Amino acid sequence: MDRLKEPARLMIVSDLDHTMVDHHDPDNMSILRFNALWEAHYRHDSLLVFSTGRSPTLYKELRKEKPMLTPDITIMSVGTEITYGTKMVPDSGWVEVLNQKWDRDIVTEETSKFPELKLQSETEQRAHKISFYVDKSKAETVTKELSEILAKRGLDVKIIYSGGMDLDILPQGAGKGQALAYLHKKFIAKGKLPINTLVCGDSGNDAELFTIPDVHGVMVSNAQEELLQWYNENAKNNPKILHATERCAAGIIQAIGHFGLGPNTSPRDVSDFSNHELENMTPGKAVVNFFLFFEKWRRAEIENCEMYMASMKADCDPTGILVHPSGAELSLHDAINGIRSHYGDKQGKPYRIWVDRILSTKVGSDNWLVKFDQWESSGDEHEGCVNTAVIKVQNAEAMYLHVHQTWLEGAGAKDQSTWLF
Repeated sequence: MDRLKEPARLMIVSDLDHTMVDHHDPDNMSILRFNALWEAHYRHDSLLVFSTGRSPTLYKELRKEKPMLTPDITIMSVGTEITYGTKMVPDSGWVEVLNQKWDRDIVTEETSKFPELKLQSETEQRAHKISFYVDKSKAETVTKELSEILAKRGLDVKIIYSGGMDLDILPQGAGKGQALAYLHKKFIAKGKLPINTLVCGDSGNDAELFTIPDVHGVMVSNAQEELLQWYNENAKNNPKILHATERCAAGIIQAIGHFGLGPNTSPRDVSDFSNHELENMTPGKAVVNFFLFFEKWRRAEIENCEMYMASMKADCDPTGILVHPSGAELSLHDAINGIRSHYGDKQGKPYRIWVDRILSTKVGSDNWLVKFDQWESSGDEHEGCVNTAVIKVQNAEAMYLHVHQTWLEGAGAKDQSTWLF
């Protein structure tokens, strides 16, 4: 929460499955478009929050499967767990809030008397969340009866039904909306309440997010029936809530534009980088555009011509050095020359590049020290390295002065010869 010195320009709070992540998009293009937009325009002064019903175990599995960015804050297990940063440090204050009028043993005892409830996997059972599957036709009756029984036992619980099959029992103070309200309260105490907050969801357990005061909200076009029903009954005339016409992350991008929250043209939607964004360049834009160009080069989506090679060399200082993850050193211009031989080597293949966690610090009048993670994927295989670069930025131009790469922990390229910049 302390990464930014000033209030965030924008805080996006997004559900994952079928909201940020489109499981019906085999090319992952929707989320890749969002990734490029976020890292180019928002990472430096905004906050990204993932709010998911997944447990930490299933959340980490999803990160291995999909090209997801690293959030600043992660809300998991339907709002019962809040963690910060890459190390996912738990919020102990939130645990204290949830312990009030909650007894997991009593909930377990009473739910065992309902044969309609089928326990979900052990990974989904958390300290402040007990999760079941229940048939849609029985969900309403079970929820009503169980609420009354637990209230008589002295508990104050919340029962959430979502996805047409998932039933979660939480402390009354828990939930995605309550977790966001708790975060807003912490930001207010520090004088750092985000200027704008955009909440994004598709199912019933996201409904609470839209009830937080003064937030913008987007229900993606593929939103489920229970969320649309809640919207029609509670928020149909709310101009701050949009039912997008685009699916998943594309709907989030649409909402950013609809509400005028900032730039909403993803660099992935730009075909000609040379004529794009002639206004002031930033380190984030420079990094994203460079690697998107590299991806298009290897996929043969741009012409193999000397002009492009000359343009890439112009973006690198003639005396600049690249330190490869293997430890080998070569000049930046030699690295660009090495790219020539890889033109079209990924044509027709599910090859993508994305960058994550672009963090830049000004170290001179025009020079920036920029650190970021670079990922490449070919289908199910992900390879990654950490880049530390010195980039000179002047007006509409950026020049790499030095780049040092190291493998990300647990990641390494099998074909290291092609990992050139």
